Amino acid sequence: MEHTPAAWLTEAASAAEQQGAGNLLRVVLVVMFLGCAFTAWFLLRGYKRKDD
Repeated sequence: MEHTPAAWLTEAASAAEQQGAGNLLRVVLVVMFLGCAFTAWFLLRGYKRKDD
């Protein structure tokens, strides 16, 4: 294994092609992140004080 960034990128790209569950995991992580953000917004909006 060479110790140059170009070689690392080449090996990472070839390893990424061999993995099958990468897209599914990426989708699950994005949906989980968006769900957590939406849940936090929904719960925290009730704590907002109105200074009228």
